[in-house]
Amino acid sequence: MRSSFLGSLCVLLLLRAPLCCSDEDTSNTGNPCCHFPCQHQGVCVRYALDRYECDCTRTGYYGENCTVPEFWSRVRELLKPSPDSIHYFLTHFKWLWDVINCTFLRDVLMRLVLTARSTLIPSPPTFNSKYGYLSWESYYNVSYYTRILPPVPEDCPTPMGVKGKVVLPSPELLVNKLLLRRTFRPDPQGSNLMFAFFAQHFTHQFFKTHNSMGLGYTKALAHGVDAGHIYGDNLARQLKLRLQRDGKLKYQLIDGQMYPPLVADAPVKMNYPPGTPPELQLAIGQEVFGLLPGLGMYATLWLREHNRVCDILKAEHPTWDDDQLFQTARLIIIGETIRIVIEEYVQHLSGYLLKLKFDPSLLFNAQFQYSNRIALEFVQLYHWHPLMPDSFFIDGDELSYEQFLFNTSVVTQYGVEKLVDAFSRQVAGQVGGANNMHAVVTGVAVRTIIESRLLRIQSFNQYRKRFKLQPYTSFTQFTGEEEVAGELEDMYGDIDALEFYPGLLLERTRPGAIFGESMVEMGAPFSLKGLLGNPICSPEYWKPSTFGGQVGFDLVLSASLKKLVCLNTRTCPPYVAFHVPEETSAPNGHMDDEL
Repeated sequence: MRSSFLGSLCVLLLLRAPLCCSDEDTSNTGNPCCHFPCQHQGVCVRYALDRYECDCTRTGYYGENCTVPEFWSRVRELLKPSPDSIHYFLTHFKWLWDVINCTFLRDVLMRLVLTARSTLIPSPPTFNSKYGYLSWESYYNVSYYTRILPPVPEDCPTPMGVKGKVVLPSPELLVNKLLLRRTFRPDPQGSNLMFAFFAQHFTHQFFKTHNSMGLGYTKALAHGVDAGHIYGDNLARQLKLRLQRDGKLKYQLIDGQMYPPLVADAPVKMNYPPGTPPELQLAIGQEVFGLLPGLGMYATLWLREHNRVCDILKAEHPTWDDDQLFQTARLIIIGETIRIVIEEYVQHLSGYLLKLKFDPSLLFNAQFQYSNRIALEFVQLYHWHPLMPDSFFIDGDELSYEQFLFNTSVVTQYGVEKLVDAFSRQVAGQVGGANNMHAVVTGVAVRTIIESRLLRIQSFNQYRKRFKLQPYTSFTQFTGEEEVAGELEDMYGDIDALEFYPGLLLERTRPGAIFGESMVEMGAPFSLKGLLGNPICSPEYWKPSTFGGQVGFDLVLSASLKKLVCLNTRTCPPYVAFHVPEETSAPNGHMDDEL
């Protein structure tokens, strides 16, 4: 699910040592910035052992701790509705949205959504895991993930600054008590396994943690949608995957159907367990995509789509060489990906009745920077492992994890059509709320918590404030469940000491939603900034000639999940979507037999 946590154990021993001390008096903290005194994105600058200053420049606030609103800030505070009120409005009153979606108001509101969300992400980037202050290195060194908030200072009395206990709860205890699944809880929004595998497939092109280099590093050369999960994340890997003819990628034919080539024919590094037979080792752009057949299914679909696009481009441009066909096809694939993500994936995830629209021209007259850096917080946030069911149902068969993991024969034997139909019908788990993570993936959650501590990520409430949300005042308010709130109180001692990643998963969910307020309000800005900050969305790129003319441009403008599947299979599967059919899903994570 995420890159392995290589090379961090020695650092873990060093950094956990201070956390094992006995309780101490925190009234004299030494570093005044450990209190996080500067509000509203004010910057705490330490001058002496006990003296600091808050830089309130362009925050809209002033005063010693940036707490006094300027006139227009006060007006905005009075008029701005709460995130829950906005969400309620966007997810109710269908009759009104049916009208709005057919008028110019759709564009107006879509532009407002894009600008309001994107401005929450700093551009250029600010901090990284080495520097908790602005530096040239933080901006220039793209080997690091960026950070939205700086790390907790190293000399604070508690792991979260001054709040909470000196010793954080054991990650294993936290996961086993509060995250480990007891009974499968289906997502009330109806997300299915097509959605779950798409989320993982899509994000692994830019989530490529490289902790063997050091904490907070990424292997990705590009910080966004570059289709590196299809083409490889470097030129050497790309060239091994390319056919070197007509712009196409290498492939193998099984029963006349196109599948990724074998590693023997495209010798790229893949992460298969020792002893995996050579005939099951598929060569894919992302080295971990042999892990799950759902990832292999999407890899197969995009391989077929790339080669199909190359045929279309060659017919339009018979004079083009292999490289121009390949490079232009890649731009088209990136455009198709972004359109599917915004208009179907994010649309489903949001639950909005406003019909989302992929139209980069909406931002051409706005202040917008066409660049992106993946943030460490975004990587932490996107661990949605509760989506995974207890087992997998395909064409009448039930497959356990033992039968499913690292078994690429599931893709080639069942075929893409049967996998798409099966995954479209099987409901995924609800991400938010306690105790819905399958035991197979709890180890990833443990490593994620350990990583967040090594990187000294600030508390959940600090991020609530950073994204203009009200901080929670108690664990009961936060989770809405007395038993879970009591466990968290015992573990952390103070709501302001709750960690970022557990906070995102354990927050009370919105009614009928896949997760809580914070996941949406923090995740959406990262997503939309990354998608619309792509170079193809800029005025210089967003025109037909970039995509080989109007025919290629139309491929981008008309892309959909169903087209991706049905134009690349012999027969269109009976059901293709990111949500299960309207019928009620069964409690064990698969649809009723009559479906």
